[in-house]
Amino acid sequence: MKRKLLAILLTCTMLTLAGCVDKKNNTGEDPTPITFDWYVNYSWFVTSWGGNSVSDAITKDTGVSINFISPPGNEAEKLNALIASDSLPDLITLGWWEPQYGEIVESGMVYALNELADKYDPYFYEVADETVRDWYTWADGNIYCYPNSSFTPNDLATHDDIASNQTFLVRKDIYEAIGSPDMTTPEGFYKAVKDAYYKFPQVGGEALIPIGAHVFDDTGCVSFDQYLMNFLAIPYEKDGKYYDRYTDEEYIKWLKMFRKLSSEGYLSPDVFVDSRTQMSEKIANGRYFCMLYQRTDLADQEKLLYEKSPESIYIAVDGPKNSKGDDPILPSNGITGWTITLISKNCKDPERAIKFMSYLLSEKGQKLIYLGVEGETYTEENGVATLLPEVEKVLNSDREEYNALYGADDTYWMLQNNVMQLKWKLPLKEPMKQLEEWTYPYTAYLGQYEVMVPKDAELASLFTKCDKLWSKTLKELLLAETDEAFDKILEDYKTERKALGYDKVMAEKTRQMKENKTRLKME
Repeated sequence: MKRKLLAILLTCTMLTLAGCVDKKNNTGEDPTPITFDWYVNYSWFVTSWGGNSVSDAITKDTGVSINFISPPGNEAEKLNALIASDSLPDLITLGWWEPQYGEIVESGMVYALNELADKYDPYFYEVADETVRDWYTWADGNIYCYPNSSFTPNDLATHDDIASNQTFLVRKDIYEAIGSPDMTTPEGFYKAVKDAYYKFPQVGGEALIPIGAHVFDDTGCVSFDQYLMNFLAIPYEKDGKYYDRYTDEEYIKWLKMFRKLSSEGYLSPDVFVDSRTQMSEKIANGRYFCMLYQRTDLADQEKLLYEKSPESIYIAVDGPKNSKGDDPILPSNGITGWTITLISKNCKDPERAIKFMSYLLSEKGQKLIYLGVEGETYTEENGVATLLPEVEKVLNSDREEYNALYGADDTYWMLQNNVMQLKWKLPLKEPMKQLEEWTYPYTAYLGQYEVMVPKDAELASLFTKCDKLWSKTLKELLLAETDEAFDKILEDYKTERKALGYDKVMAEKTRQMKENKTRLKME
């Protein structure tokens, strides 16, 4: 009788324990429901949490739900208001280069992640890359944020399928109709743009826009400065010093070609004022002939074009080159990544927050964020994942619907680890396959040249003033009526920036470059 009673008790105990294990997530905690407010410093981010496969699975595992908050308009104004009122939400995601990063750390408004990990979650040290942690460690020995999309020099050395996001794109049917011209020289580029405009003055009942570009902001326009410089293989340093790429002869020669196109009416005024949303609408209608653009920024529109008319998609081709014909040198992300995520001192439960961050950084979290839920979004056989046909169809035709139904493919990109996700990389398919693979031979690690706005208030002000001066000057150069007027604007720019203290800015960039190389063990 005693033996029977003991057996029953043991069985009940085992069943109880098993039930507890089923309820617990990988942190060992019961997934008690909690909702974190997560501020994402991008007005275009409008994705919600809940109701799709990925977010529901994460909530089931962790008990965490998310209320995303995005600025309705100007990002800096919204973030500054949150800082000024000491009302930062539980989690914050912003660009690593933004001055508010240093401000909220130095003001003591965010937790040190290592201190939270020491107290609540040593697992963080297993899933957070040591090299990245070291990079983001401040002088006080603490790490206050963790990046997404971070690449180290070793990642580039050990993978041949890491792509740059920077591409020169042309609308396939128009480009082929004008003879697939060589656009690597200023003369060839100029002629191709004019030929495209005269042969196809309208597309889909609307005027063709010969040249597209990213938005103009307070630092300039990456299409007409950084991307163009990278395609021209203009160096970042010379003789051990940070190089003034903005006045390089090769670069100026190409800017003058764009000026000439502008003066003749081939650079639309829309280019200077359109928002990203407006650009996306025009890309979806195939209104641009060519663009220096980030390939992932038009992925959704590219897939729509492919669905409607495969010949009207954008393809990557050889674009601007320097007079020597050198290949472009296009950057991968650096070790700094794209954005960084921090945990606010206002966080309602910092223990749950650091454990949630660790979950997202883990292999389980990354596989879920990338592939989704096995059986719902993909199947896997012998370690090879395949998207379910109905899921792939929605992914390629309606990204908003895909996000709402499934939420994979890095819908929640705030802590995505692109290198880890290569383990499960799905076969590339058109139309994005050609855009990505085109960049492989030209992708290089250039993270040593990524510089931050310095903490010193005087220097930080100089950085901002010089950026704004360049932004103003770039527009004036492109809109100049003659080359002589262009030259005058450029000389005035050089004089004005010198008076502002540009030499100090370049000295600081050189200092940071050398420090970066030392930290990355590149010298």
